Amino acid sequence: MKTIRSLINRNIKMFFKDKGLLFTSLITPMILLVLYATFLGNVYEDSFRQILNAIAPNLKISDSIINGCVGGQLFSSLLAVCTVTVTFCSNMLMVQDKVNGSINDLTITPVKGSQLAIGYYASTFITTLIICLIATVASLIYIWTIGWYLNFTDILLILLDVFILVMFGTALSSIINYFLSSQGQISAVGSIVSSCYGFICGAYMPISQFSKGLQNIVAFLPGTYGTSLLRNHSLRGVFTEMKSLGIPNQAIDEIKNSIDCNIYFFEDKVSINTMYLYLVGFTVLLVVIYVLMNLKKRKAK
Repeated sequence: MKTIRSLINRNIKMFFKDKGLLFTSLITPMILLVLYATFLGNVYEDSFRQILNAIAPNLKISDSIINGCVGGQLFSSLLAVCTVTVTFCSNMLMVQDKVNGSINDLTITPVKGSQLAIGYYASTFITTLIICLIATVASLIYIWTIGWYLNFTDILLILLDVFILVMFGTALSSIINYFLSSQGQISAVGSIVSSCYGFICGAYMPISQFSKGLQNIVAFLPGTYGTSLLRNHSLRGVFTEMKSLGIPNQAIDEIKNSIDCNIYFFEDKVSINTMYLYLVGFTVLLVVIYVLMNLKKRKAK
């Protein structure tokens, strides 16, 4: 345990000493928040108003309710993306150690391969979690300014979602980075993941707008359920307020379907508990695979 703790401390210190890497990791969520609010806010608002006007045309909806819906969707989209993509920035140290030869110094010591793997994983998880918590606070401040309907339980559940998704993103980036050996490769992979992940997890465009075949495919991906969990917990208060104002359940269900609060696996609605089980189970599987990969490499040497 002492060896693992030393490795974790070493990796975290190396990350925070690299000011460029730290700045890139911190600024990414903030840029996404500004871009989402600027370019997607009006799109989301129009979508919500169209659904409500189609089902309850005579019902007057306050701007606060609409803003709460928009803020919740922006908030959940931001966190769904950052909890995974930021891990690729935080996990660059693994590749940098290969590039500068530091990994050779570590592997000739009595340190086990599993300890090295856990050290990289834990340090990446901690640094990414810090950054994502900062992004969460910034997003909560944004929601508070436009329409606040969250309670303490909602916030705790959102933090739980962030915790699990960071674990998932760290495991995913660790496995992918295991095969990389240059700074150019990690930059290329990071760019691809940053540009593509938001689409396949439903953060940029709701999965409900995909073709039926593509919806069935992404229903197998754990990131889909991570996004949906964040959606449900960030918008629960808004939906409760809608019900109290007499907005028809049909309109609320239509909104939930349109923004992936409701996820369907081949026509069957997936429950919140099932989403958690699938996401956690897949994360544990990735962590085990990552540790076994490092054990095998150590034995080969």
